[in-house]
Amino acid sequence: MNIFQLVQDRFKQALTKIEGAEGAAAPMARSNRPEFGEYQFNGAMGLAKKLKSNPREIAAKILDAVELDDLAESLEIAGPGFINVKLKPQWLGEQITAALTDPRLAVEKEPEQTVVVDLSSPNLAKEMHVGHLRSTIIGDSVARVIEFLGHKVIRQNHMGDWGTQFGMLIAHLQDKLLSENVATTALSDLEDFYREAKIRFDEEEGFANRAREYVVKLQGGDQECLTLWQQFIDVSIQHSEEVYAKLNVNLKHEDIMGESAYNPMLAGIVADLKEKGIAVEDQGAQVVFLDEMKNKEGEPAVFIIEKSGGGFLYSTTDLAAMKYRSFDLNADRIIIFTDARQALHFKQAEMVGRKGGLLKAETSYEHGPFGMMLGKDGKPFKTRTGGTVKLADLLDEAVERAEKLLSERESNLSADEQKEIARKVGIGAIKYADLSKNRTTDYIFNWETMLSFEGDTAPYLQYAYTRAMSVFRKAEIDVATFNAEVIITEAQEKALAVKLLQFVEAIAGVSANSTPHLLCTYLYELSSLFMTFYEACPMLKDGVAEETKLSRMALSLLVARTLKQGLELLGIKTMEKM
Repeated sequence: MNIFQLVQDRFKQALTKIEGAEGAAAPMARSNRPEFGEYQFNGAMGLAKKLKSNPREIAAKILDAVELDDLAESLEIAGPGFINVKLKPQWLGEQITAALTDPRLAVEKEPEQTVVVDLSSPNLAKEMHVGHLRSTIIGDSVARVIEFLGHKVIRQNHMGDWGTQFGMLIAHLQDKLLSENVATTALSDLEDFYREAKIRFDEEEGFANRAREYVVKLQGGDQECLTLWQQFIDVSIQHSEEVYAKLNVNLKHEDIMGESAYNPMLAGIVADLKEKGIAVEDQGAQVVFLDEMKNKEGEPAVFIIEKSGGGFLYSTTDLAAMKYRSFDLNADRIIIFTDARQALHFKQAEMVGRKGGLLKAETSYEHGPFGMMLGKDGKPFKTRTGGTVKLADLLDEAVERAEKLLSERESNLSADEQKEIARKVGIGAIKYADLSKNRTTDYIFNWETMLSFEGDTAPYLQYAYTRAMSVFRKAEIDVATFNAEVIITEAQEKALAVKLLQFVEAIAGVSANSTPHLLCTYLYELSSLFMTFYEACPMLKDGVAEETKLSRMALSLLVARTLKQGLELLGIKTMEKM
C-alpha cells in the first residue's frame, strides 16, 4: 500500500466536491517536520488563484470535503493554506502488523508491462574496466526493482562484438593459432592481446590491409573468419561473466544480444528509411536530416546511418535494436543505460525511429544517462600509472580492503566467516557508493568513505540489518514463527513505522525515473531511524512490558526484512553476523 498515493487520492476525491475545482492539481509532499504531521497537501494555493479566492478559505473547504478519518489523527491548515496530515498511531500499527505477515512487505504489484532494460554493454575487444561499472549495476538495480513491482523484464546486454576492430583482432588471432597457440591461451589477457594487435596494425607493413580484408570477409559471412571471431567472443564473454558473478549482477548468457545479432537487419533498415524519404544521400553517405534540431546557423542535425563506403554505424545498429525491442519483444518501455555523452545520440535515434515507424507509438524509449566515476583529483578514475582500471581488479581490491578492515575489529567469527563477510562488505561498498549518487552526476571514488561503518554506506546498512536480527538471537526467538501486534506510543516508534510504510514510495520512484539513489536514500534514513529507535526504545531490558517488548521486536523484524529486500534490489547481500 502506497500511503502517499492513498492520501493524495482522497484529496483528489475531495476536490471533485468543490465547485470550480474539477481537474485541479493535487500537489502533495512529505512533511519534514514530524511534529506537524507526515504529509502535506499543497493544492489550496493554486486552486485559490484559479477561483480568485482566499487560499485559507479554499483549504477549509477542502478540509470539509476530504475523508481521512480512518487514517488521520488530525488535519490542520498552516501558513498560506498548507494542509498538514498527521497519521493515527493505531492505524500505523495495524499497517505494520499486516506488512509483517506479507512476504512482499505490503508492496502491491503494478499492472504488468514488458520492460526491456539495456545494460552493461561491454566492448568484447577488451576486458571490462571501471567505465562499465555504472551501466552494469544501475541497470541491474532498476531491472530488479521493476521486476519486483510485477513487470516482465527482458534484460539486453548489447555487447560490442562487431565492427572494424575485429578485423585487426582476428588477423592477430589467426597468426597466434598458426604458431600452435590455442585460443584460450592466446586470449588469456585480452588487454595484452589487444595492445599487441594494435601495435601490429599501426607499425607492421601489410598487417593493416590484412585486417581490413578480414572485416569485409567477416561482414560477408566468411566461415573461417566467423569461426575465429566466435573463439574470440567466447573467451571475452567468459571474462565478462566472471565479473558479473563477482558483482552479484543478474545477467545471464541468454541476455546477450550483441551488435552482431542486428547485422542481418541493417540493410533493410536503411532501405526502408530511404523508401519513406526519411533518409537521403549526402556526399555518398545515407543520412537523416533532423530539422527539429537545427544549430545557430539554421542547419539541421545530421544522423548518419550508412557510410559513403557502404559500412553501417552504431546508429544503424541502435535503430535495428529499437525496432526489434518494440515489435519483436513487444516492449512497453525500453530503458538504455549509457554514459551521459551519448544523450544526444539517443535523442536523435528516437526521433529517427519514430519518424520511420521503428518504434510503436505506445512504446516508451528512455535513455538513462549517467556521469563518470572520478579519482580524488577530479579526473577520470585511473591506475597510479595512468592506465585503465580493470573492473575485476577493482572488485578484488575492495574485498581485500574489507578483509583487512574486518580483521582489525573484535569478533568471534571464524576465518571462513570473515572471508565471506569481507566479500559481501567489499562488493556491497563499491556498488552502494555508486548507486547512492544521483546517476546523472559525476562522483569521486573514495575507498575510505565507502568502506566506513558510519554514514551513508553499505557497511552501515548491512550492520543495521545484523543489529535488527541480533535482537531475536539474544531473545532466542525464531523469526520464522514470530508474530505480534504493533502498538505505537513513542515518537521514535511512530517515525520508524511511517518510514517502514514508505518503502513502496521509494521503489515506485526508482521504477518511474530509473534512479536507484532514491532507494539508497530511503534505506539510509530507515537505518538511521532504527538506530535512534534501538537506543530510545529498549526491548530486552528488565521492566519492559511483554506487550511493548513484542511490539518493538515486530518493528525491528520489519526493519530487517525491509533492509534485506531493499539491499537485494540494489544487488547487495546481507549477513546475519558481522
